[in-house]
Amino acid sequence: MVSEHAPQPAAQVLVASNRGPVSYALNEDGSLDAKRGGGGLVSGLSAVDDKMWVCAALGDGDREAVRRGVGEPGVRMLDIDADVHADAYNGIANSVLWFVHHLLYQTPVEPVFDAEFRRQWASFETYNRAFAQALAEEAGEGAAVLVQDYHLVLVPGMLRELRPDLRIGHFSHTPWAPVDYFRMLPDDIAEQVLRGILGADRAAFLTRRWADAFIGCCTEILGGTGHTRIGVHGLGADADFLRRRAHEPDVDERMAALREQVGPGRKTIVRVDRTELSKNIVRGMLAYGALLDERPEWHGRVVHVAFAYPSRQDLAVYREYTAEVQRVADEINAKHGTADWTPVVLHVKDDFARSLAAYRLADVALVNPIRDGMNLVAKEVPVVSDHGCALVLSREAGAYEELGDDAIGVNPYDVSATADALHEALTMADGERAERTERLAEAATALPPQQWFLDQLEALRQG
Repeated sequence: MVSEHAPQPAAQVLVASNRGPVSYALNEDGSLDAKRGGGGLVSGLSAVDDKMWVCAALGDGDREAVRRGVGEPGVRMLDIDADVHADAYNGIANSVLWFVHHLLYQTPVEPVFDAEFRRQWASFETYNRAFAQALAEEAGEGAAVLVQDYHLVLVPGMLRELRPDLRIGHFSHTPWAPVDYFRMLPDDIAEQVLRGILGADRAAFLTRRWADAFIGCCTEILGGTGHTRIGVHGLGADADFLRRRAHEPDVDERMAALREQVGPGRKTIVRVDRTELSKNIVRGMLAYGALLDERPEWHGRVVHVAFAYPSRQDLAVYREYTAEVQRVADEINAKHGTADWTPVVLHVKDDFARSLAAYRLADVALVNPIRDGMNLVAKEVPVVSDHGCALVLSREAGAYEELGDDAIGVNPYDVSATADALHEALTMADGERAERTERLAEAATALPPQQWFLDQLEALRQG
């Protein structure tokens, strides 16, 4: 149960996530620098005053901060053993649950659920239990607890046993696998995952499609969802923040630099992604290469501005994928480039101001994930675009549910059709492009982060 040394439970709204709103870097002189995080969850939580955020220490700086008692009011960072966290985060969350929900396995050779998997799963249980115990200690009587994402699927069930008085919600930021794919997991693990989430009073998803997939898994494996209510909250873009930030001086500077790289009079196809396997960057580049192969009229007239920011580089498969993105870009440039035209401008260093500059410049935005819970880039570009931007959007992105009518939809595996879609986007009449952009921006901002969070909190409290 709860530690007798725990602080007096007080918080009435608690959020649990692997990554918190602040991180710490340990300097050579032993001092600590704090860095504030961004994203929809951080923005959403700013709408609530009396809150506690429980998160994991993710690196040496975070762990040192916890050991020194350095922190921020309203944030409890858990110093979970580094090896346990690595097993839970890289071994299970990112290499099993992420792969299942994004349908990423090469099934002839993977997955292999063996003794090593079981060892890592035990760490995943330990990691989730640490969160459940911390939440139990921090929560006031009858408090609302919102547990975030696939890293913490076991927490609701564990927390329910410790604190039956709490209102518990779980939100999945990823897709949910269809039942036939989900059943790839060992039977007992599949059941444990579902029962973990069903410990919540309410389980919520980004789209109706992912919610229905979860219900399908529960129905097939457990016979139903029990007393847990199911909700859908489609996270939108923060229009006010984006429009303000996109016109600050550093963004203008980066726009000037990008214009110089692109060259005068050329159209731009922009993509901004992490080098995450599900983002489908390689097929997007292959489609651009096919456009140049099949439609030579675009030679010298278009540039693919691709921002591919390295992700999860501690996993070999991600390092290999990042290298393949670079290889394909180099191949297209070698094949088609000229002295005054570089067909692909690839940047791999994360730079938010440069991303916003690209959003503003884009004639076409390419968002073609294999599968994506939502995809906020698809929502952000129309909001920030200076002159209107045609959106080429995978039908497997959650955002397609809201944006599909005004985007050019593509099958993310069909490189030839994606090349045709890029041509259609590049040749779209200015008036139509402007009208579509306006409608896309309206749909993209229907549920901004603060309202998205408050809607979940209200639905959870209503019982």
